[in-house]
Amino acid sequence: MIASVLRRPPKALHAGMVQIGSLRVHHMHGGRGTPVLFIHGLGSSGYMEWRYNLEFAAVRHRVYAPDLPGFGRTEKPRARYGVPYFTRFIDRYMEDRGLRSAAVVGASLGGRIALELALKHPTRVRKLVLVNTLGLGRPNLQLSYGLVTLPRVGEAIMKFAGDALRWAPQPMIRRVAARYTGARKGKLDQTMDDDYFTNLRELYAADGYGDAYLATVRSLVTMKALMAADHDLSKRLGEIKMPVQLIWGANDPLFPVAHATRAHALIAHSRLAVLEGAGHTPQAERPEEFNRVLDNFLSP
Repeated sequence: MIASVLRRPPKALHAGMVQIGSLRVHHMHGGRGTPVLFIHGLGSSGYMEWRYNLEFAAVRHRVYAPDLPGFGRTEKPRARYGVPYFTRFIDRYMEDRGLRSAAVVGASLGGRIALELALKHPTRVRKLVLVNTLGLGRPNLQLSYGLVTLPRVGEAIMKFAGDALRWAPQPMIRRVAARYTGARKGKLDQTMDDDYFTNLRELYAADGYGDAYLATVRSLVTMKALMAADHDLSKRLGEIKMPVQLIWGANDPLFPVAHATRAHALIAHSRLAVLEGAGHTPQAERPEEFNRVLDNFLSP
């Protein structure tokens, strides 16, 4: 099992901080070759989301995995969090790193950000990889997503979650997580190991994280957002001209595989890989298969 990059960064990778405007940004980077930019999802970070994938990709590519503002070890400013804000950040990060274009890999919310980047700044995206991505259909939302949008209720839920990470047994947390991710119990023992919990506790303890998380969810899970034309980007997928690889966990309860099959039919130059036995995070649940699909797609 690959160790967490928090404890022992893989030899091919480097963890560090970079100043982008007024924002201190944490990122993973390393390797040689054509650039590949990884964008993590909600409530995660570059070093957590892609811990089973970055070292593999860095063998043949120059990889970049920033923590989005408000998440991971990047600063957590008071800001208008949401897809437009994160997309502007990614564009500026690429500018700062000297990346005129890159293959862009995004998971969940990160996939939605990658889609936005591809539509608004297509020259930035050489190839696009969408992993169980938000924005390709109406999500099957759990009640808790609606509850965190409520004033004070969301703050109470975040405090309870942070406290539970300190006192609740790990098997109990894994059982709760399984309901939201669709991951099998055996896979959660791997994906939510001791190092993962260490990283997650650190994340919840960071000043400003709860506010950033709630602001992001509240920008997405509102009646106005759900009904907005730009929430479901299916009608715009025909605009995408770069090669696209969709990688989907077959058992995702949040974004069903039907989202991926429809997107595959609507995007001209696209491939679809459905990973059986995986839920919302196939990059961690089935890393060897995920890495093979990714490598095949990124190869010239």
